[in-house]
Amino acid sequence: MDFSSSMAIKPSSSSCSSLFAISRTQNSSPKPLLFNFHGIPRNHQNSFFKSLKCIQSPPPGSLPSNPTSFSCSAVTLSPTQTSYLPPRKLSTLVAEFQSLLEPLDRVKRLLHYASLLPPLPASSRTDSNRVMGCTARVWLDAQMDSEGNIRFWADSDSEITKGFCACLVSVLDGAGPEEVLQLKTEDLAALNVGLPGVESSRVNTWHNVLISMQKRTRALVAQKERKTPFEPFPSLVITAEGIQPKGTYAEAQARYLSPDKLKVKELVHVLKEKQIGVVAHFYMDPEVQGILTAAQKEWPHIHISDSLVMADSAVKMVKSGCKFITVLGVDFMSENVRAILDQAGFGEVGVYRMSNERIGCSLADAAATPDYMNYLESASNSLPSLHVVYINTSLETKAYSHELVPTITCTSSNVVPTILQAFAQVPDLNIWYGPDSYMGANIKELFQQMTLVSDEEIAEIHPKHNRDSIKSLLPRLHYYENGTCIVHHLFGHEVVERINEMYCDAFLTAHFEVPGEMFSLAMEAKRRGMGVVGSTQNILDFIKQRVQEALDRNVDDHLQFVLGTESGMVTSIVAAVRSLLDSSNSTSSTKINVEIVFPVSSDSMTKTSTSASPALISVKAGDDVILPVVPGVASGEGCSIHGGCASCPYMKMNSLSSLLNVCHHLPDERNNLKAYETERFKSQTPQGKSIADVGCQPILHMRHFQAKKELSEELVYQVLGSHGNGK
Repeated sequence: MDFSSSMAIKPSSSSCSSLFAISRTQNSSPKPLLFNFHGIPRNHQNSFFKSLKCIQSPPPGSLPSNPTSFSCSAVTLSPTQTSYLPPRKLSTLVAEFQSLLEPLDRVKRLLHYASLLPPLPASSRTDSNRVMGCTARVWLDAQMDSEGNIRFWADSDSEITKGFCACLVSVLDGAGPEEVLQLKTEDLAALNVGLPGVESSRVNTWHNVLISMQKRTRALVAQKERKTPFEPFPSLVITAEGIQPKGTYAEAQARYLSPDKLKVKELVHVLKEKQIGVVAHFYMDPEVQGILTAAQKEWPHIHISDSLVMADSAVKMVKSGCKFITVLGVDFMSENVRAILDQAGFGEVGVYRMSNERIGCSLADAAATPDYMNYLESASNSLPSLHVVYINTSLETKAYSHELVPTITCTSSNVVPTILQAFAQVPDLNIWYGPDSYMGANIKELFQQMTLVSDEEIAEIHPKHNRDSIKSLLPRLHYYENGTCIVHHLFGHEVVERINEMYCDAFLTAHFEVPGEMFSLAMEAKRRGMGVVGSTQNILDFIKQRVQEALDRNVDDHLQFVLGTESGMVTSIVAAVRSLLDSSNSTSSTKINVEIVFPVSSDSMTKTSTSASPALISVKAGDDVILPVVPGVASGEGCSIHGGCASCPYMKMNSLSSLLNVCHHLPDERNNLKAYETERFKSQTPQGKSIADVGCQPILHMRHFQAKKELSEELVYQVLGSHGNGK
């Protein structure tokens, strides 16, 4: 639940070496109970495997005097005979560890089982057999035997983690495919009863190894049934040496993404000469971002970020001497920049868009409809009410909304703490969220999940909430059901099915605006330290954190991230990862490969030149980043009909040529840029007030919340008072 740094559910550590902390129940030091284990050594050439059932020497019900006194005898188990074994084995394992009172005893028992794990041949210690998400290195291999059962082998360079693996292998080795796939990560929760800190209890070997076991089982079943495997999603593998594209690509050619040094020089020259600041959104075309990233080294007043930070950056640039601000984004972003500059007293500074046409946004458009106003009319009749509006809406929408219902803006990073604080601060409040339907549904689902955790865990998210308060607010949380972002809309069933089949053991990232299936998948990954759900900045921070953790471990590793948001993020990700790898390369020989997977059809990937090939392509041209492929269809058509989403067509209206054109014509003495300039709203609200003034109020309320972590007194007064008659 990594929605922002302000969220109390912090990004979990990826450690797989969590120790058991079971609640005290039975006798303090029991001997090992039934531990079924298939202990024959690995034989890669032999497809036939005998099932081994480890049987303890003492009669049933008694305990051996020696913890290692159990013998193994070969028996043949039919699917019918084995169908009950995994649940029984797991139940026995749970009872065994729950019966141990002291943490040290549990560790000793785990180490004992680690000693029983058969050695894994060196030939199986490959990168392809690594289990991602663990601090220790873990290897897992699997085969299907002649009876159709799944055989597992595992190993780790950590004895504690090796003990975890031994327990899981003992439960599932020799089980039928359906038995392996039926086991849920939730079924392993009892093995962590009483573990302090919910993050640690969920981020451990049990979950990550189980997910990897199930992925390999699906692949073996598909191979046996001769099913055509899913085609891998296209991806980029980033290393210290270069970038390697993977997958098939569209035949159409896109512009080469190597920053043109002459254009970088031209841009830097005009920006310096005319004191122009540039604020751009993460979703810009990768080529544009490449130029801007290179230009940043010579002109500091260039900033690439999510929509919230763009206006703040513009204010800082003006305070540093910039006379003009160019905005690379959709129209509501330039509107916000204009309004915030006016509020800060910089009305003389010109703000310019990158097109003489409207740069729209499907989500913002959804809120600028009579249907959305009708939604808010209902809210105004259910007092007390607060409208929480996504920042990705127009200033006009914010103004009209605020006159109907007291309104505060939010981002995907702060929407959850905003809502929780509002419910805690205003008794019997009704909250009306909009316009993003997917985000609204995901928020509600998140709160539903919170009702299933402990009061202590909820208090870590917000100290004034518990399960009862979360349950009570659910009926009073409403969301608009007819607004979607065209970019995130296509992360639906088909894409999720492929992710679940091929990338379930990878790190999953998802924007808060994705459909529910993708949201649930990423949330499940988050619970075991393998995912993040949040804003574009949250996603970037998560990737950087996991890469840094891998570098700190100082062992070779391959990290795979599924990018569940607009593909324009790739430039910022590549730049951030390259910076981390470069900083470590001079002091370490460790090889870290970072693979960014784009969950789109391969038909939605375009080569960046006719000479682009699957071979390793250098990412250096001086100090500039070169990207060999564009994750998107050619010519900026946007979302692909083949599944997934290539890019936002509105964002791609912000071209490098437009930026240079606007900059060269500044100052606009001949009025050539009239259609490009972001004008102030001259119209008024239904109550006769300035749209700019009223539309800024929800933004200012959000800024107060970010600074103070509570709603402003003014906003609370509006919520509790006769807002519609006296604003």
